[in-house]
Amino acid sequence: MTSASPLATDLINFDSLLSRDEIEWRDDIRSFVESEIKPHVGQWYEDAHVPFELIPRFAEKGMIGAHLSGYGCPGRSAVDYGLAMLEVEAADSGLRTIFSVLGSLAMTSIHLNGTEEQKEKYLPKMAAGELLGAFGLTEPTAGSDPASMTTRATYKPGEGWVLNGEKRWIGLSHYADLTIIWAKVSTADLEAAGLDGFPEGRDETIAGFIVEKDTPGFDPQQIDKKLSMRVSTQAHIYMKDALVGEDKILSGRFGLKAPFMCLNEARYGIGWGVLGAARDSIECALAYAKERTQFGKPLAGFQLTQKKLVDMAVGLNQGYLLALHIGRQKDAGTLDISQISVAKLQNTRTAIEIAREARTILGGNGVTHDYSPIRHAANLESVRTYEGTDEMHTLILGQKMTGIGAFA
Repeated sequence: MTSASPLATDLINFDSLLSRDEIEWRDDIRSFVESEIKPHVGQWYEDAHVPFELIPRFAEKGMIGAHLSGYGCPGRSAVDYGLAMLEVEAADSGLRTIFSVLGSLAMTSIHLNGTEEQKEKYLPKMAAGELLGAFGLTEPTAGSDPASMTTRATYKPGEGWVLNGEKRWIGLSHYADLTIIWAKVSTADLEAAGLDGFPEGRDETIAGFIVEKDTPGFDPQQIDKKLSMRVSTQAHIYMKDALVGEDKILSGRFGLKAPFMCLNEARYGIGWGVLGAARDSIECALAYAKERTQFGKPLAGFQLTQKKLVDMAVGLNQGYLLALHIGRQKDAGTLDISQISVAKLQNTRTAIEIAREARTILGGNGVTHDYSPIRHAANLESVRTYEGTDEMHTLILGQKMTGIGAFA
């Protein structure tokens, strides 16, 4: 079924707030998504197919690590990056997740925390789609509380670092050429390895490690039987005495701030991306409501249907303004990190409400793969959980407002 035009959901002339270059960039990606992804994505979802064959095409368009500069990276603005994530997620949240993992997480880990040698070695090939990266932070018992991770890295003089532990829900890791693994390390081991920059007065801290595919003792097992995010892949990683070289530690920054800076990039992209899923849900419901007749007239001619459509569109447009405001501040260097939590929290829950409401307009037909809202709703259940649950972002903002941490 053909969806309504995105213009039908724009009640505030949003494009008037964008530059010509931003509109051209957005429209090029939108055209690509509409012609080469949307016609196939429903079947991909049903088959749990991850379209890795599209990665080179995305790279050609400068979409991988779009927000990063230097080392062969596209160097686009935060707003450009957000607009790209919106258009990709209009097809499927799982596809946008691929970009979050590749660019916001794996590439940003190296870009922010790696050595010059690591940046030169990996980033150009990652931006070109020649190397796939993953980001291993969460664990089976340490999701929202990464400080309680149990994965450890121990220094072995003359050989490198030995990793032991488990990671779970690690996007792309089963296929990735390299995975950034975050682990606890003793400051004594860092000192023995000739490294500095770690917190003084502490016995241990957090460090990132580049673990390449086929490293002995590194075993990512794909998580199957998912009811959400079926156009992406996640793994449970087992590490038993996995040895990586001394040159594989991200020595530019230690502590939880290092992975959190990457998470904030991903959360920012989510604040934009979920609006794509919301917009596509409304477009689908609107087109259906104009074609489907009941009691002798189109569903769109009923007052309650129009109320649903308007309420959804107003929520979508509010989300646009929030995402753009935060993007402009990010580009200007004036962004308070807590503002990213506002966008991730509010736009995600708005998007999932829109997807669910759009499904009601489709009636029974809305539970089939012929229509996108229920697929978006299922995906958004995962988006609502990863990169910080509703509860965690609420507490981040609660601490911002009160000055009191209430996480435990």
